[in-house]
Amino acid sequence: MFSTEKFLREYDTDTVNVKVGDRSFVFFVPKSIDRFIDAGDVFQGFPLWAKVWEASMVLADHLARRKTHNEKRILEIGAGLGVVGIIASSFGHDVTMTEYNEDAMNFARANAEKNLISGYSRLKVVKLDWNNPDLKGVFDYIIGSEVVYNERDYQPLLRLFRNYLRPDGEIILCEGIRKTSVDFFRQMGSFFEIRASRKVLRSHDKETHFILGRMIFKPTDIT
Repeated sequence: MFSTEKFLREYDTDTVNVKVGDRSFVFFVPKSIDRFIDAGDVFQGFPLWAKVWEASMVLADHLARRKTHNEKRILEIGAGLGVVGIIASSFGHDVTMTEYNEDAMNFARANAEKNLISGYSRLKVVKLDWNNPDLKGVFDYIIGSEVVYNERDYQPLLRLFRNYLRPDGEIILCEGIRKTSVDFFRQMGSFFEIRASRKVLRSHDKETHFILGRMIFKPTDIT
């Protein structure tokens, strides 16, 4: 059984305050990422999970505004620290958060314990390897933020979508505007009908732009 006390003994943490709508959240983050970097492969082994991404805030806000349905199930891929799934769960959504990295899963569990006062009976944290997925069942929504960084993930993600999304389901991804994300949505256009909108986060000194892509199967691709 997961223990936040044990987690805090094992990890050196800091916290980040987040507000969505009228609700405030506090998330554990690593104080330093040094222990999580693979010295033999710095670029491939970089711990992308170890920060609160701005795209996650955009996606969390989008889900917080959506009407909840008790029978609808959400699968989050690349959940990282758990920001999106935890916020969505707090607004009433039934979420299964997935990650492959064990440290990320520990942070996600600790953050769920910290932010979901009544426990997380409608939130699950599950290990998932995109190349060898072994989940049970299918989902009404598959969501993710900043998950498309490598071209090698395009085909595993497509297989995952086909295996775990209901025929009438929807994929919702929020990605920074970069070559890999634009190429990914372009390739997925062969299999999905895509509605993409540009989202902007503004601070006092900058604007950051994102793609919020909503994808449903094309009729010819439903099996």
